[in-house]
Amino acid sequence: MIKKIIIGIVLAVVIFFVAASVFVAIYGKKIAQEQIGQNLKLKTSIGSIRLSLPLRVVVNKIQLGELFKAEQISFSPNILGFIAGKIVLADLRIIQPVINLEQSSEGKLNLPGLKQQGKPPVIYITSIEMQNGRFNFLDKKVTPDGLLLMLDKINFSASKVMFPPTSLNVKFKAQADILNQDVQQIGKVSSSGWVDFGPKDMDANFELKDLQVLYFEPYYGEFISKKKLLSANLDLASTLKAKNNDLAIGVDFKLSGLVYAKDEPQQESSLPSFDLVKNTLDLFTDRNGNLDLNFTINTKLDKPEISVKELKKTILQAALNNLSNQPPQDIIEKVSDTIQQFKDFGEKMGDIFKKKE
Repeated sequence: MIKKIIIGIVLAVVIFFVAASVFVAIYGKKIAQEQIGQNLKLKTSIGSIRLSLPLRVVVNKIQLGELFKAEQISFSPNILGFIAGKIVLADLRIIQPVINLEQSSEGKLNLPGLKQQGKPPVIYITSIEMQNGRFNFLDKKVTPDGLLLMLDKINFSASKVMFPPTSLNVKFKAQADILNQDVQQIGKVSSSGWVDFGPKDMDANFELKDLQVLYFEPYYGEFISKKKLLSANLDLASTLKAKNNDLAIGVDFKLSGLVYAKDEPQQESSLPSFDLVKNTLDLFTDRNGNLDLNFTINTKLDKPEISVKELKKTILQAALNNLSNQPPQDIIEKVSDTIQQFKDFGEKMGDIFKKKE
């Protein structure tokens, strides 16, 4: 009797799966394209949709206007979640996605406006993985033609600890190459660790390697130097540790290979420029043009806030510590040069005012 019941259940499952597969193969693509297109107001195309065992939805060659496309998206819906009235997706995989984000000169992003009637359903994702993705960001707010930044070979994974079922501990890992508009690598970024949203604990790291700072000149402008920089590389390693919502962000900031273009000759009648920012960098960097700062930022995990005033204070203290570790003779020379430049600047200013009398 038990054997017949088991055989009956298996046959029912097989019949249901075959019927669902046929329905999805015939109508799934059309329904998905219409629903996504109506909600996002983007032209949507899907290559195919199919079901695979054990109960997995596979979407091939999906494209949403010019905003997003992916070679494949697949996931396993949780039946018990649906019974409980929740949308729970397990093992969400996104293969070769490409995201194209653009900011206009007015600062508006090309994101669609979602039009949902009523409260949208909450979607729970127990694990997600992105393989070989790309993110393109064209910023027309900083330059008329737009500054293009690309993250390539994006690999990302995040998964929830399953036991106990109520755990809010999430493990994650991510890495990507940073490219310029000529599709040349100008840096690498990576991060890994875990965060527990229950007790608000965290232990993670973030690393930025070999970033060519010069490419981002439209953003920092004269913040680094009023003189033309020919090269500068940035390496940043950060640790993020939280306990009971108290988050400490440890930062190891290394700026190296600072090379400036030669000063252009000034006209005698022109106002002399004193490069205070560059002099500050020259004061704190070593004789090889390297700046190494170590500091810690304290904030909250659930609501991270960083005061600009406190950040400047922290960085200045780190710069002073960096300066104190340099050879005394180097410090004396730097201070003497800075004082002399202030003196020369004052004398030139005085000469200009005398000529105008």
